[in-house]
Amino acid sequence: MAEQAQPLPQLFGIIPTGLPPITTPTACPTPTSLVYTLPTTRDSTHLVVFLLPGVTLPPNTAAAIYLQVPSPSATSPAFNFLGAIGPGKESAIFKISGLLNSNNPSSSTTTTSSSSEPPTTLTLGISIEDAAAVAAQMAAQQQPEQNNALVKANRATPATADPTLLAQRIIKNAFNFLASFSGNTAGGVEVVPLKAFEEWWKKFEAKVRTDPSFLQRDAD
Repeated sequence: MAEQAQPLPQLFGIIPTGLPPITTPTACPTPTSLVYTLPTTRDSTHLVVFLLPGVTLPPNTAAAIYLQVPSPSATSPAFNFLGAIGPGKESAIFKISGLLNSNNPSSSTTTTSSSSEPPTTLTLGISIEDAAAVAAQMAAQQQPEQNNALVKANRATPATADPTLLAQRIIKNAFNFLASFSGNTAGGVEVVPLKAFEEWWKKFEAKVRTDPSFLQRDAD
């Protein structure tokens, strides 16, 4: 009597824009990796990925998330690192419209015949990896964005700013934002949630992009 196939593990939930949640992977290549085939629509712009209730990752690990987008010019397109989830950040929203448009230039052009074509499918890979290695990938991913922001700031403000003064103003900006999120642990140690810092960084980075010289004007 043939053995019954083991059911695929359900650890994560994925919600593509405008579509119902997906919790069952298409395949499980290794004990620490899952693959999901995702349908898409013309409105597909974001993906939500989250840990299912009751699921806990092994200590010192994180779930790295990768996306493979079909490309007319490549038989086996590369997987793009999107980010990660794990302890303290059990869910994340990823913008994928840029990847879809870059790999499929014609996808942004609407024609009468295209409405009859089958929807494109994406391949999402989730790999449970060492938390330090995942953090390094995330840092490398954010570096180009930070460099672009600094280049824009340098173009807009050719004069050399005092680095010590700028550092003080950055710290002051962060302190003022994070102060309202602080709380005390059982031992009386004051802490700030990681999500609060991430929220400050998003707002700070957006402000640098729109107004690169705001820190130099902040004399208070």
